[in-house]
Amino acid sequence: MAKLFFYYSAMNAGKSTTLLQASFNYRERGMNTMLFTAAIDNRAKAGAINSRIGLSEEAHAFAADTDLFHAVTMELKKRPLHCVLVDEAQFLSKDQVFQLAAVADTLKIPTICYGLRTDFQANPFEGSKWLLAVADELIELKTICTCGSKATMNLRIDEHGNAVRQGQSIEIGGNDRYIALCRKHFMEKIGWSG
Repeated sequence: MAKLFFYYSAMNAGKSTTLLQASFNYRERGMNTMLFTAAIDNRAKAGAINSRIGLSEEAHAFAADTDLFHAVTMELKKRPLHCVLVDEAQFLSKDQVFQLAAVADTLKIPTICYGLRTDFQANPFEGSKWLLAVADELIELKTICTCGSKATMNLRIDEHGNAVRQGQSIEIGGNDRYIALCRKHFMEKIGWSG
């Protein structure tokens, strides 16, 4: 039985690197993968998955209205697929999460999603919320806070390194805009006193 997996973490835990390694492992064994990434993430080349360590691979860009089940079905007409991999899965909609579940359940293709669990205000992203609810397997990828503890939160910072407490949930950025912190240091930085 194929499964729907969700690998989640704070920023800078190596989600994209892990995805690209998984795709490489399939292809090295003569199997085909189909990669997706969020069209909204345009930090580097659009329609590509880019890791901080320099790995990159072309991917299908999904937007809010992309029917992922249909896209996979169309790709199956061209070639067999052995795994579907989705980067930036926090940007999926509820419908898209259920479409990916159908890829695993109906098309019997393992589907592996990678994404952030929460935004900079500790609110769950739409895609992450539904993946946490319906994925067969949940795997946490770990990264570390500046103190050495496990980082679980994403702190948004301004150009001076100060914590940003308000704004839109989605703002694309990397190390210039976000720092992964443990909950204790995240709470201190945003000024929460309890």
